[in-house]
Amino acid sequence: MKAIVLDELGEPEKLKLEEWPDPTPGPGEVLIRLKAAALNHRDVWIRTGRYAGIKLPIILGSDGAGEVVDVGPSVDSELLGRPVVIYPAMNWGSDDRVPGADFKILGLPDNGTYAQLLTVPASQVFQKPPSLSYEEAAALPLALLTAYRTVVTRAQVRAGETCLITGIGGGVSSFVLQIARAIGARVLVTSGSDVKLDHARQIGAAGGANYRTQDWGKEILVLCENRGLQAVIDSAGGETFEKALELVSPGGRVVTYGATTGPAKQIEIRRIFWKQLNVLGTTRGTAQEFEAALKFYDEKQLRPVIDQVFPLSEAAAAHRRMEEGGQFGKIVLKIE
Repeated sequence: MKAIVLDELGEPEKLKLEEWPDPTPGPGEVLIRLKAAALNHRDVWIRTGRYAGIKLPIILGSDGAGEVVDVGPSVDSELLGRPVVIYPAMNWGSDDRVPGADFKILGLPDNGTYAQLLTVPASQVFQKPPSLSYEEAAALPLALLTAYRTVVTRAQVRAGETCLITGIGGGVSSFVLQIARAIGARVLVTSGSDVKLDHARQIGAAGGANYRTQDWGKEILVLCENRGLQAVIDSAGGETFEKALELVSPGGRVVTYGATTGPAKQIEIRRIFWKQLNVLGTTRGTAQEFEAALKFYDEKQLRPVIDQVFPLSEAAAAHRRMEEGGQFGKIVLKIE
C-alpha cells in the first residue's frame, strides 16, 4: 500500500509518500480501505517533535473513513463492505470520567490514517453517516468527539443560553459552534481574523470580536445584550482563559480543551469562588460519546466545515496550510 511516512522530525517535507507493507487483520480486527483522512494539530506537534512518546518511522493520522474490506478471526463477516468512520480514542477504559492507563490515540504509537489501508479493532468502527461523503466523514472523529464532550457532557450547554467560543476557526471550535447552535444556544466567538469572524457568522454565530483590533472582552459583553454569558469554551489558555473567568456570569461554566497560547499565569481565584463558577477540563471522549455525537450530527442534518481537500500525496502541503493558521474548519486528505 501507499502511505505517508514520517521517518525523521522536521518541516512538512519530512512527510514522504512511500510503499508500506499491507496490514493484515488479527483476531477482533477489521481491515479498512481508507477513502479519506483528516489533519489535527496533534499531527503537526508530532512531526515537529513537540509530543510525548514519539517513535519513528510512523504513519500519522487519527481521523479516517473508508470501507471494511477484510475481517480477522472472531469478527462478524457482515461488516464486510460497510462504510465506516473510525473512533480514534483507543482503550479509554471503564471510567467515563477519565481515560485509563492504557489510553492512546490512533496515529501514535500505532500507525494512523495517512494510508490506503489500516487495521483497527472492530469495536473502533462506526457506521458512516449516510448523508456525508467520505471526506466529510473523515473530518469528524477527533474534533467532533472533543467538541461533543465539551459542549454536551462537560459544559452542558442548554437552549436559550449564551456561550462564548474563543479562537474560532479550527476543527474543534467549528464543531463546538455547530453543536451549541443545534442545541439552541446563542453563540458568540472571538478570533484574530475578521475573515474567520465572518465565516463563523455564516454558520450560526450571533456575533464576534477581533482580539487583535478590539477590546474583545468589552465587545463580547456588549454582544451579550444583558443576557449574561452562561458558558465559555476555551482552547487558547493564557490571558484568554484569565479573561474568561472575568466575563462569565455568576454560576456559569468555563470549559477548557487546550492551551495554544500557553499557561494562564495570573488566575484570580476569588472570581471562581465568589461567582460560584464551574471550571472544567476535557479532551477526547468515550466510545459512547462518539456514537452519540454521530447520531446527533446525523439527526440534526449537520455537515462539517471543510477548509480544503488535498490528495494524499500532498500531505506536506496540507501540513503547511495548518501551520500557517489560515484555515477555517478541517483540512482533509483524499485517498485514492
